[in-house]
Amino acid sequence: MNASDFLAARSGQTSIDSLPSANGFDLDTAYAMESEIMRLRASAGHAAVGRKVGFANKALWRILKLETVVWAHMFEDTVLYAEQGVAELAISHLRAPKIEPEIVMKLRDPGAGLAGVEWVALGFEIVDCPYPDWKFTPVDFVAAWGLHAGLIVGPKRPVTDVETHGRQLADFRLSLFCNDGFVEEGAGRNCLRSPALCLEELARSAGKRGDALCPGEIISTGSLTDAKPISAGEEWRAELNGLPLASLRVQFT
Repeated sequence: MNASDFLAARSGQTSIDSLPSANGFDLDTAYAMESEIMRLRASAGHAAVGRKVGFANKALWRILKLETVVWAHMFEDTVLYAEQGVAELAISHLRAPKIEPEIVMKLRDPGAGLAGVEWVALGFEIVDCPYPDWKFTPVDFVAAWGLHAGLIVGPKRPVTDVETHGRQLADFRLSLFCNDGFVEEGAGRNCLRSPALCLEELARSAGKRGDALCPGEIISTGSLTDAKPISAGEEWRAELNGLPLASLRVQFT
């Protein structure tokens, strides 16, 4: 089991039938695997542009024996900007994709918390699991590139008033729709009580591992709802209440 196996699984060529966590992997081994994936992607011309957060629900940490969030890198060819709040994405090549609405941030000064964020946007993280039946641990999540298949970033809003944005990020609510039918409500507090606090936790955790966040990175701060299965032909939409960000709509083909 090596990085090439996971890259092949992402392309749909293979699946990973044996979990890394069942084969002696711990988080250190998993992050080493993720780093090798990043090296191979970079050598193929696909630079890392940021990170996505996993397991931002602290209630799960004791059960999963976690002490912090986990993360994986995203790349220039997996991040799509929907400047007008509307996108189209092909997913027919994916195995069992799901959608996660998330708050996305671009870092200017990684050590300054929300004050070091250049802009904030609503995003859709698309995940696809190479393991059977969508069953995995945090170790398996990291080793499999964070299950990352793509990120759609909606219209950006500059962070100009840190105090106000901080309150809004803790208190806002999100409504998720599929083909105009209501699916689920989410909230900023679902990500460590606020996506801003989730960013701070990621910065601390990554720094401790010697993989500190860098200026210019794009951070997807964790799902605001449960991950939902998606299919070609569906249109998904997310709208916010209490946070002045544009809604986001994506048509899957």
